[in-house]
Amino acid sequence: MKRVAYIAAREFVATVSTRGFIVGLLIVPAIIAVGIALGPRLFLPRSPQIRGEIAIVDPTVQVTAELRATLNPQRIVERRAEMARQVLAAVPDEVRQFANGAGRVATSDRAIDAALGGVPDLQLVERPATADVQQEKQWLTGENSPRRVALVVVHPDAVVKAGDRAAFGAYDLYVPASLDERVENQIHQSLREAIVNARMRARALDPDTIGGMIRVTRVRSVTVTKGEERRSVGGFNRVVPFIFVMLLFFGVIMGGQSLLTSTIEEKSSRVIEVLLSAVSPVELMAGKIIGQMGVSLVAMGLYIGLGIVALVSFALFGLLDSRLLLYLMVFFVITYLVFGSFMMAVGAAVNEMQEAQSLMMPVILVLVLPMMLAAPISSDPSSTFSTVISFVPPVNTFAMLIRLASSTPPPLWQVWASIGVGVVSVFGALWFAAPVFRIGLLMYGKPPDLARLNLWARAA
Repeated sequence: MKRVAYIAAREFVATVSTRGFIVGLLIVPAIIAVGIALGPRLFLPRSPQIRGEIAIVDPTVQVTAELRATLNPQRIVERRAEMARQVLAAVPDEVRQFANGAGRVATSDRAIDAALGGVPDLQLVERPATADVQQEKQWLTGENSPRRVALVVVHPDAVVKAGDRAAFGAYDLYVPASLDERVENQIHQSLREAIVNARMRARALDPDTIGGMIRVTRVRSVTVTKGEERRSVGGFNRVVPFIFVMLLFFGVIMGGQSLLTSTIEEKSSRVIEVLLSAVSPVELMAGKIIGQMGVSLVAMGLYIGLGIVALVSFALFGLLDSRLLLYLMVFFVITYLVFGSFMMAVGAAVNEMQEAQSLMMPVILVLVLPMMLAAPISSDPSSTFSTVISFVPPVNTFAMLIRLASSTPPPLWQVWASIGVGVVSVFGALWFAAPVFRIGLLMYGKPPDLARLNLWARAA
């Protein structure tokens, strides 16, 4: 056991003390920090303002005046501000204060411009109600200044229903090919508001009064736990399962890849022969697995710590069930031992990284499969499919972790049953990998295929 500890310590120190590991470990937080600092300046440039004319053919005569008011740049800004308030209403107070803090107003404006485009300055040009629409369309293709942005043809029954028709009419919108879709959306919003206002005024109703009567502010729900009550955060429960499964995938792939490459390098350089003169193959395999698992735990610990700091900073940590972190560690150890064993077996059986690609393909496909199933499992964690996949090794750990992090966690007996299945799969993986590792370490030449590996495992 002491020799296993020595090998594990050697693997751990040899990996974490390299410059590449340190850079690779810190590069993701560094990218996030740079993105937060420079992202608004690099990716949210202020969109140029669109100036131009909109022609309108309005047989009702009533929509034109309303549209002129709703196309006013100030009114467009007010609609955007209302949309921003609705979005911010779903986030915690701390995030809202951060977004509205000093020096961030310009960044917020750039973000709105990037999403919705600059506030257009549009002038309305009235055309006769009897105008030929086909000829009016040619007005859009002219290259005169100012720019011609759209042609609006209001239906005659857009404000007052025609005869016994149950529905109102609407409008037709014609635009040039080069029009920004965001500007087109602004026109649609303005037209909708203008026609609704015209309909109300036709019935002697005040649009502001009616708007106040039908407008109900959406409040944030309150999440009740055993210890406290906190404001709910929209989308939080949908994002958490994907974050946890990504952490599990990252930890396993990082440790498993290191096991694979280090084993191949030591075998190709004949260092493995020196090591085998001092320890047995089983001791060497156990030490390497434990050492690289420690490396993965360090990396995961860093990212989990950063995540906790972020949650605490925005007063969201109370929404996270702390038991999920314990389950994450348990499922990580199980998953790592299963896939790490397979990767070590592949590394011992080949001589170069290129030879390992064909043997690693099935392992990688199985490892990626839970990522593809994350969405359906998270959307319905209590379904028959989600329940069954929670007991199918080696992907059962991913499925169960997704279910645990979802809004409908499974019964406790299913969790422990999945852990039991995982422990059995660990012994199965080690049973397969140990003889393959022992035989493959000192074999050179043509790399074996999967059938040959199976024979090695069964013959031992």
